[in-house]
Amino acid sequence: MAEDNEQQSPFTRPGFVAATVVIALIVVLGLVIVIVNMNRDDPDPAPTTSTSVEPTSAAPTSEPPEAVGGASVCGLPGEVLEGTLTTAPAAEWEYQGTTAYPTSSEFGPGDTSAGGVRFCFERSPEGALFAAANSLVQGSDPSIAEEWLQYIVAEGPFRDQLLADVGSGTTGEGTRLAIVGFRVLAYDGETARIDLAVRGTSQGQTITLSGVYELVWQEGDWKISADVAQPLNMATIPDTAGYIAWGE
Repeated sequence: MAEDNEQQSPFTRPGFVAATVVIALIVVLGLVIVIVNMNRDDPDPAPTTSTSVEPTSAAPTSEPPEAVGGASVCGLPGEVLEGTLTTAPAAEWEYQGTTAYPTSSEFGPGDTSAGGVRFCFERSPEGALFAAANSLVQGSDPSIAEEWLQYIVAEGPFRDQLLADVGSGTTGEGTRLAIVGFRVLAYDGETARIDLAVRGTSQGQTITLSGVYELVWQEGDWKISADVAQPLNMATIPDTAGYIAWGE
């Protein structure tokens, strides 16, 4: 069953929260769950589990100061408007549940809301990478997922649709995820495309997933783009060849 599902390369309906990694993992391992791609033609598809999110605010409850122009929302001083990464940046790895996420005094997260949402990442390839990695972990924690979504989804034509369609997810008992590598596919200071390699284990089986995040610099931080309907492209991969090794 796992082999058949790998060939299908399932995607989630909204396709951008960290919970998509978990759901894809569960599907590939042959557990019972329904995934609906948001781009399919069926009207008003419903996920197996869903928590409605009202798009009322785009900022964490700590109300970080509004950034002026391209300035960092929390005052991180660095700014790199072009380039890429050929080596893994140094990081301190901490845990949210059982999943490790990267932190750095230079690259972010630079602040945390009263509700526990980590935000504010440097405007650089490293900052975009750290933002994507933290997004993957934060989106799978139901205790902060709603506030995180309100902040992380950028303004754009698909924002309301993405917020309405997405549901919170959890890794589930016995499921473990780990970031194992990355690629910076594109970066120009205004947008970034970050490919994370993630290894998932459940019930003694292991798969490797690729999640390509479409990010945009907006209001002094990296946000998930709402200019496209599917800002995370998810697929299983055979190995991490071509990725820069990175993880705890």
